[in-house]
Amino acid sequence: MTTTLDFPNHHSGTPESALGLLAQAETGLAAAELEEDPARRFADAYLAALRAAAALLAMRGRPHRARSRPKSVWTLLSSVAPELREWAAFFASCSATRASVQAGILRAVSPRSADDLVRQSAQFLDLVSRSIRGTAR
Repeated sequence: MTTTLDFPNHHSGTPESALGLLAQAETGLAAAELEEDPARRFADAYLAALRAAAALLAMRGRPHRARSRPKSVWTLLSSVAPELREWAAFFASCSATRASVQAGILRAVSPRSADDLVRQSAQFLDLVSRSIRGTAR
């Protein structure tokens, strides 16, 4: 997945909801980086990425489809930000593991997979931050 996309600076017209979600994502990632339990670390990192994606959707707008069925954030992100389609597919592939963790199946996450997701989430947040703020986090 690429981490060298160039984004224009959109900060001046950025909705407060996008900035708020991005701040929550950054706080959540910081918590994930400090968490010792792998399952919680994984879930916190996933949630941080989810909030970052929601921030980008809040900034760029949701594609309108009359009477459409609910879609995941990752599906919507692919539509609104095609340059992040690979990231959306990656995080969508982590959704089942996150659901397992939420259901209490903690063995679904190894320390390495939690560390990997924290790293990937940090890269993703950096891209989203540059897209929204025009700067890295």
